[in-house]
Amino acid sequence: MLDKVYVKEARTKRQMHDFVRFANGLYAACPYFVPDLEQDVRDTFNPKKNAGLAFSDIQPFVAYDRGGKPVGRIAGIINRKANEKWNTRSVRFAFIDFIDDVQVAAALLKAVEQWGRERGMEQIQGPLGITDFDKEGMLVEDFDQLGSMNTYYNYPYYPRHLEALGYEKEVDWVQIAVDVPRVLPQKFVRVAQFAKKTFGLQLKKLTNAEIAKGGYGQKIFALLNAAYAPLFGYTELSDKQVEQFVGQYLKLVDKQLLPVIENAEGELVGVAVTMGSLSHAIRKAKGRLFPFGWFHLLAALTWKHDDKVEMLLIAVRPDYQGRGVNALFFEDLFTVYNKYGFKTAETGPQLENNVKELAQWKLLNPRFVKRRRCYKKLL
Repeated sequence: MLDKVYVKEARTKRQMHDFVRFANGLYAACPYFVPDLEQDVRDTFNPKKNAGLAFSDIQPFVAYDRGGKPVGRIAGIINRKANEKWNTRSVRFAFIDFIDDVQVAAALLKAVEQWGRERGMEQIQGPLGITDFDKEGMLVEDFDQLGSMNTYYNYPYYPRHLEALGYEKEVDWVQIAVDVPRVLPQKFVRVAQFAKKTFGLQLKKLTNAEIAKGGYGQKIFALLNAAYAPLFGYTELSDKQVEQFVGQYLKLVDKQLLPVIENAEGELVGVAVTMGSLSHAIRKAKGRLFPFGWFHLLAALTWKHDDKVEMLLIAVRPDYQGRGVNALFFEDLFTVYNKYGFKTAETGPQLENNVKELAQWKLLNPRFVKRRRCYKKLL
């Protein structure tokens, strides 16, 4: 245990460098860790690059030992829109990483607790980001599996130290992994055909032009806002956030892996966002696009696919849930996955109490993997 730990608000260029690079050093020998892209981390704190800062406050902190060596990092977030929606006074923590020392964990969390308390907050929760599309949840099981670019990885001692410091479970998310079937179960085929005939549903693939100029990007995120509104911690994305997400991410996704479903009136009622895993590519790039990291990512996105596909999200308009939309997605996507050579598919984090969402995987012999947790504590 360290004799002394100093926690500083990251304000200088050097301190932000320590914040951005700390996890890469901590996990340098870990084969399961997938680093953040460094520029993405920096952009999180830049109001010009992160529209969520229009209604959120954020502060990065770095912990140092007596010799000035970084030993941990954390960020505090106050999402005013979320607090208003959920009628809470919560400060969130994110980007939490630390050496195996409970004193370091305590000092980092205390810094965010105090920062939140000074701003009138009454509880702390996390790991959570500004939006539901940011990384969230601390890994509490399956530490021996490769992480992904859209989720946190952490060592097993993280949750032990948090629980020793009085933090308790608020919610858990689980991820589902399935082997990509060569032949789709007949039940999905029958339900898909029924949905087409009964409700006039049609699946289509978008072009970049439709996303950029046809307004489909905005339609997709409007659907996400409607479908995810009741879920834990979710706050609707602003127009500016939607504009940033469309510009930064949707155009990069292989459109064969991004099906949408329309009803007979041409209204968008479902969207599935999936992509080949970039985990190995980002590990090779070491979290940096330059000078050569971009090549590994480009290869993984275009001609050198991984054998795993990440099903980042599926959203269905509330009035069309239970009408076979997901069966239509599976009918299309598993055909494409086989064509691309994907062997396994893994979902993003799903709330453990979202019974309807989890039940849809039953016919595919699902494996529950990577349980992660949001912790809470009263201030």
